[in-house]
Amino acid sequence: MLDDRAKLLLKALVERYIADGQPVGSRTLSKASGLDLSPATIRNVMSDLEDLGLIVSPHTSAGRIPTARGYRLFVDTMLTVGRGQFAAQSLAPDQPQKVISNAANLLSNLSQFVGIVIAPRRSSVFRHIEFLRLSERRLLVIIVSPEGDVQNRVIFTEVDYSQAQLVEAANFLNSHYVGLAIEQVRERLQSEVESLRSEIASLMQAAVAVSTEAMAETKDEVVISGERNLLAVTDFSHDMGHLRRAFDLFEQKAQLMRLLDIAGQAEGVRIFIGGESQVVPFEELSIVSAPYEVDGQVVGTLGVIGPTRMAYDRMIQIVDITSKLVSNALSHHK
Repeated sequence: MLDDRAKLLLKALVERYIADGQPVGSRTLSKASGLDLSPATIRNVMSDLEDLGLIVSPHTSAGRIPTARGYRLFVDTMLTVGRGQFAAQSLAPDQPQKVISNAANLLSNLSQFVGIVIAPRRSSVFRHIEFLRLSERRLLVIIVSPEGDVQNRVIFTEVDYSQAQLVEAANFLNSHYVGLAIEQVRERLQSEVESLRSEIASLMQAAVAVSTEAMAETKDEVVISGERNLLAVTDFSHDMGHLRRAFDLFEQKAQLMRLLDIAGQAEGVRIFIGGESQVVPFEELSIVSAPYEVDGQVVGTLGVIGPTRMAYDRMIQIVDITSKLVSNALSHHK
């Protein structure tokens, strides 16, 4: 357990290091903390903090920097988050994919780091379907989900349908099959196919195939924005190895999804500090994340990925407000 003096000095050291990026010496710490302590006393406290694994002295520098454990203690017990400064931001209700893309950009722009969003799984139910004749035996299938997602696919058919036949088939499907999941449509088709007119049956089978293919493609999509922002972060630009590891992580979307999947299992904002666990395997990176909802149900996760030396209070505000904006934009869009 740390006494109040040690906590205050650790808090001052972490805040000064986040602001300046330079190891913090005892003289600087004395000014930053506002405590009337002798340099010898401060050095003794810093030595104790170092023994506890909360700070470390890099290379031969007389100053100290926080460890992952030091950041964690700071984040959990010393961080004060003020009122949101970003409430004026908004995300217009739109197609879900557009909302997700805009959210990743917003996270990136506000944080000046990397914004990341796991898109919600697309619905397997359709609200509306249309067929457009493009040319002989070539059709455009347009499928609209209940959430407003639009899927377009070009298909080739064995028979050349007239536009009038396509309209009739679409009207039949929209009146008889809307609101059913694709799996249910497939089952009903198998039992009803003989009683349906041949063109309607074959077009319906084509629509089911297109819908299944579209769902497979969009399963658990990860949207990333602002990777180039890390080039301007001194912690990365001074070490190409750090930068390369970060970009490798962005390429490995499965690993990113595992990270954010863990984050999505908790309520509110969570912070993962690099190096403190297997969750974030790189000491140089931290993740601030939060789940977002549609009509009260958690459907995905979003967050900011940046250097371990980040302004956590500001990132918490950015992530918290963006998750609320996304939840509102998706919930209000019907």
